[in-house]
Amino acid sequence: FAKEVAVQLKKVIPCRRIGLSVIGLEVPHAHIHLIPINSIDDMNFSKTKLFFTPTEMTELQNFILSVS
Repeated sequence: FAKEVAVQLKKVIPCRRIGLSVIGLEVPHAHIHLIPINSIDDMNFSKTKLFFTPTEMTELQNFILSVS
């Protein structure tokens, strides 16, 4: 499933590739992060990142779904 989502993300977000990271020991279940990246440095979580608002996330979700 993650690969299917990554393919759709790559179609709608300008990036060289979609990185995958399995992190998050603070939650009691397995989960992964799909990260649009242009270089490996884009996956450095110690850097400050820009985050989407809930509205922007919904818009992105709808756009991804419309491309499939």
